[in-house]
Amino acid sequence: MKSAILLSLLIASSVPAAEVFEAALGRETELPKGKEADGILGDFVLRSDKVEAVISQNSANRKANMSTFYGEDGVTPGCLYDFTLRGANNDQLVGYAPCGHGPVSYVKILNSKEKSEAAVESVTTAAKNGGVFKRHEYRVQDGTQGIFITTTLRNETDKPQKTFTKSDFTRFDSTGTTTDGIFWTDAINPAHKCGYAVGTLAVTGAEKVEDTMELAPKQEVVISRFFAVGTSPAQAVGEFRSVKGVKLGTVNGLVVDANGKGVASAQVLVADGEKSITAYPDAAGKFSLKLPQGAAELQIEDLGRMQAKMSISVGEGAELAPKVILPEAARIRFNITDESGKPIPCKAHFAPLDQGAPKLDLGPKWRAHGCVDQYMSENGQFTQQLPPGKYRVVVVRGPEYSHLVQEVTVAAGKESVFNGTLKRLVDTKGWISADFHNHSTPSGDNVCDTDGRLINIAAENLEFTPTTEHNRFYDWEPTIKALGLEDHIKTVKGIELTGSRQHVNAFPFEPEPLKQNGGAPDWNDDPRITVLTLRRWQTERADRWIQFNHPDLSNMFVDRDSDGIEDGGFVGVGSMIDGAESQNGAGTDILADAPFRLSRPAGSLAMKVNPVREFVWRQLLNQGLRVTAVGVADAHSVYGNGVGCWRCYLPSSTDEPAKIDWAELSPHAKAGHLVLSTGPFLEVTTQNGKIAGDDDRSTGGIDLKVRVQCTDWMDIDRVQVLVNSRPDPKLNFTRASHPQMFKDGVIKFDEKIHVPLQHDAHLIVVAIDEDGDQKTCYGTSDYAKVRPCAYNNPIYVDADGNGFTPNGDNLGFELPTGGLKVDAAKEKLMRAGLIKDGPQAASPTPAAPPAAEPKKKRKK
Repeated sequence: MKSAILLSLLIASSVPAAEVFEAALGRETELPKGKEADGILGDFVLRSDKVEAVISQNSANRKANMSTFYGEDGVTPGCLYDFTLRGANNDQLVGYAPCGHGPVSYVKILNSKEKSEAAVESVTTAAKNGGVFKRHEYRVQDGTQGIFITTTLRNETDKPQKTFTKSDFTRFDSTGTTTDGIFWTDAINPAHKCGYAVGTLAVTGAEKVEDTMELAPKQEVVISRFFAVGTSPAQAVGEFRSVKGVKLGTVNGLVVDANGKGVASAQVLVADGEKSITAYPDAAGKFSLKLPQGAAELQIEDLGRMQAKMSISVGEGAELAPKVILPEAARIRFNITDESGKPIPCKAHFAPLDQGAPKLDLGPKWRAHGCVDQYMSENGQFTQQLPPGKYRVVVVRGPEYSHLVQEVTVAAGKESVFNGTLKRLVDTKGWISADFHNHSTPSGDNVCDTDGRLINIAAENLEFTPTTEHNRFYDWEPTIKALGLEDHIKTVKGIELTGSRQHVNAFPFEPEPLKQNGGAPDWNDDPRITVLTLRRWQTERADRWIQFNHPDLSNMFVDRDSDGIEDGGFVGVGSMIDGAESQNGAGTDILADAPFRLSRPAGSLAMKVNPVREFVWRQLLNQGLRVTAVGVADAHSVYGNGVGCWRCYLPSSTDEPAKIDWAELSPHAKAGHLVLSTGPFLEVTTQNGKIAGDDDRSTGGIDLKVRVQCTDWMDIDRVQVLVNSRPDPKLNFTRASHPQMFKDGVIKFDEKIHVPLQHDAHLIVVAIDEDGDQKTCYGTSDYAKVRPCAYNNPIYVDADGNGFTPNGDNLGFELPTGGLKVDAAKEKLMRAGLIKDGPQAASPTPAAPPAAEPKKKRKK
């Protein structure tokens, strides 16, 4: 008998129960995890036997991430940060702020009378909230799959007061509202199988709740809400309705293929008004939903399979729905290797060839495994389901490898096999490819999966990519290891420190994961203070890299207050940084002939003045500003704004990413030994062995050894030497004017170019395909429009033996200042002979023309 009692006590004690605790004193390790998990030391963990959540503490500048909210009141203490099923570690919530966000007076644990309950309260006193007292109580109960949120609003003044009651809920792409007013969301990546549902249970003290309410003196309003979480939006909606008291029944279903294997990738769509709500089967194909009693329609879908429909009558209690047997999926199985037979990261994109075929939708642009019409793989071994039909399939791995292309007919219920070998064509021995600026979901201004970003990086063959999340020290290394990508990607821990003006990248640092922002400092509007702070944070390091991101060069170096008057900008900042982005995104304007262009955005009647950063950089070089140019993608999604549009090549003693050492790379980067490229591999060396960023000495002229390699889906048709930032017409070589210089193999150009010099000059070589694109690599992505282009950081040549002296040439335009109006810009362009008055004046400023029209090529 005693043994039985003891056993029952042990079993009872092992069952998870409701509790609340501060994430401290060793229990911070129990913070829930997931894609958007942002709990830190000192937050409150609230959990029941069904769910677990984080309520943020009241501390300085507490926010989930940089982009949760902006502005002075953009903090979110006392809010729901992380929320997932107990033990699932599958948080997908950035933040939920009942009745809006902002500073609070305190957040604390509440004592609960019932052992099956636990609660936290957040209070903002009337004195801190315009006379309106605001209190939120977050309470969980064992057996209930969600959180009860009770909000009390009370006007403590003798005058009417307005208060905001709309909740802030971030960030989801797929959302909806049921016919009975329940707001639901699906995970950004449906493969994560998580959904939320929230709605109002009761309101007292007012007839109804509007986004903004006016409270009479002493009026008190209480709003009771329930916030449910589930393995899908449909499951979460069912949990909400259960708490609301709707008469429900439980439907248990099974979705399998013809062999009886669960179809985990299927979607079960529950009709609800104009928009169906999705449920997801588990790995075994099972799903369980609470649905209103009565007739219900379920539709089962899976990409590449015929749809199935189910009409059921939901009664009280639980019932077993008819088993759904789906036919085999139409699909392509890929086996992509390198020349040694080893699996290799790659990207496949699919173009339907059948007339009238709909656009593909393989998944959201934020993930790698199925994004729009592409799939990016960490190892080249994958299967993609597709609607039956004929496709043009292209497999690539960045600009150093060959490509594979096949027309594949995918038959209903059948598997096609795509085997192939990607060959390393471009010889970059002694150099590695790098991108110093990219993002994933911890940055907050994007919701790209971190593993998706790293697969994207590997698929585009970037070898060195520092971790540069917004306003947070972070480390991608654990995810790189989890994906098995250590032999393909090297990272260092860093940050992009950002605010309303100049953004700054910096690395290396050591993250402190349980501190706000990973232990990072705050941004300052004066970039010199930001740079000095980063330079000295966690002690100074010789290899600390400081970089201006997408800079407004006019503001930084010419016109600090943007009032149209030159004032030198932030004097001295140029000598405090190691580099600045001349290329950020998809432009190729290094040969532009003005510091700005005029454009008329689609749908707009007004013209705009757009600065041309590359031209301004060239102007500033002539003023003696030696700022190393950097080319980056600044990627925020996987498809579209992914990595690959710009990268840098820099010298390395190893060609194996796993052996890359930033301590060795850093002196090269700081010396300006960077070549920027959208794909072509450009090498520029002087007769004395000097490369990008170096100083050289030569009288009367200097020889440049210029070599350009391109993979089999890329070309160049122009090589232009810039002498002191000006395109020299005598040093402009095209396939049309100098066909003997250009080749059709991997090596496109391999020539010695003599540059006559009478005075000191810095030299930049540009290799470009004037009418080219990159559709073979990027398919339907915007990057398909990017021209193949590469150029080196300047080589500084002392022609008189007195040291290098910049020539001060402004390239025909004053250094640009702030506030330039359209009419003034148009006048400057007309005066320079670049546009004529009339409609054509709205056209973008053209790049410097080649000496002869380039030979037109067949588009790849």
